[in-house]
Amino acid sequence: MMFYLLLLAAGLGVGYAATHVREWMAPRYTEGDYAAYFAQHQTQVVMYGTSHCPYCAKTRDYLREHGIAFADLDIEKSDRARQEFEQLEGRGVPVILIGNRRIVGYQPATIAAALQRSTALARQ
Repeated sequence: MMFYLLLLAAGLGVGYAATHVREWMAPRYTEGDYAAYFAQHQTQVVMYGTSHCPYCAKTRDYLREHGIAFADLDIEKSDRARQEFEQLEGRGVPVILIGNRRIVGYQPATIAAALQRSTALARQ
């Protein structure tokens, strides 16, 4: 009996994984042309967030700990920041622009990869 329960559990796990693998494999960023935002804020990294968002705070800390200069825009305190956030189709914060990537949420590995890619492209 235990064998059949384990077999059933394994089958359910495989079935669940099969339906979600595309989601898991999708990139954690959206590519686009964000040059106008960088020029407007005179920096190569732009973050849209709020003062009370814990993931925004983690993102700020991450960028500061790595010595990354960035524009820190509060969408609740600045109408301009809110408009830009809406133009970017922001649905959650933080939204981070690095190079040609728009990253939503606190994702240190994705942020690091975007920073490395952006630096590599700037050297070319």
